[in-house]
Parts: sequence; C-alpha cells; structure tokens
Amino acid sequence: MPCVRTHPLLNASKPKTPTAQKQTFKDECMPGKYFEDLTVGMRIKHALGRTVTEMDNMLFNALTLNTQPLHINEDFAAKSQYGTRIVNGIFTLGLVIGITVSDLTEGTIIANIGYERVLHPHPVFHGDTIYVESEVLHKRDSSSKPDRGIVRLKHMGLNQNGVVVVEVERSVLFLKKPEVRS
Repeated sequence: MPCVRTHPLLNASKPKTPTAQKQTFKDECMPGKYFEDLTVGMRIKHALGRTVTEMDNMLFNALTLNTQPLHINEDFAAKSQYGTRIVNGIFTLGLVIGITVSDLTEGTIIANIGYERVLHPHPVFHGDTIYVESEVLHKRDSSSKPDRGIVRLKHMGLNQNGVVVVEVERSVLFLKKPEVRS
C-alpha cells in the first residue's frame, strides 16, 4: 500500500468516508518534524543544495514585475559595484526556506507565522549554489490550541564558498504528534 500523507488535523474538515476512516497516520510518511521533535539549540545542516540559474532570476523578476536593472540589465549591472547582475534577494529568501521544507516542515505545520530579521549580507550571482543551515531558537506551546506549538527558527543561506548570503528568523506553527495531542 502506498504511503498516505495524511494527518488527522489537516483532514478534519473532509467528510468521513469508509476509505478515509481506514487511513491511519504513519509517522514514516511525514518527513517533516513535529513540535516535540525540535529542541532549542538544535542545528540542522540541510543536505539539499540548489544552483541558481539566470533563468531562475529572470523568471522570478518577470513573475513579480520587478524591473530592478541590477537583476535584469547586464549592461547596467556591469557598471555597478558588483560588475554583473545579482539574483533577486526575495528569490534567494524563498529558496532558502524551500530547501528546509523536506527536513523540517513537510506535512507537519499549520502555517508560517512570520519572517523577521531578514539580512542579505552578500549578493547571490548566477551559478552560485545555495545551501542552508537551520537552528531552533525558541519554542512554546500554543496558548489557545493544545494540539500545536510555535517554534522560532533561524535559517542561514550560504553559497558554495560558505559565505552567508541570507539570514532570516521564522516563526512557524507546528503540529504536535497525534498521540501526544490525544
């Protein structure tokens, strides 16, 4: 039988059919971590890396209507302090968060609550490969919902040379394990 990515809370509003009632939660099907799996001070070095291409940057800027010439105009950017186009920082931020999903949050969160302290200390260029390291800064039970908790994470995006290109703190509403919530 294939792995069913399900969680009782996430499927709560769906009608109970005989098939749905037979489906049970399987921890091995959820690669993300639950609230109880995370401890303050825990560090995760994410194995996934992603090389940023010119197409990534151009497509992102087109989709977001960003006409910043540092991102899309090589002639303009060549005369800047960077000497070439730089990758859109919002794309880089999204990529860093995305790289963390399979290790941290896939199937085990309700929502991202907020992003704070976003820093871009070094630009990203076409051809750079981004890696991510995460740290658990703080966690607490939800004051209104006993089946979840809030975790504050710090993510650092690094290029292939180990240079930090983005830092961000993120607050996330994590699910608790079903057996803990019962």
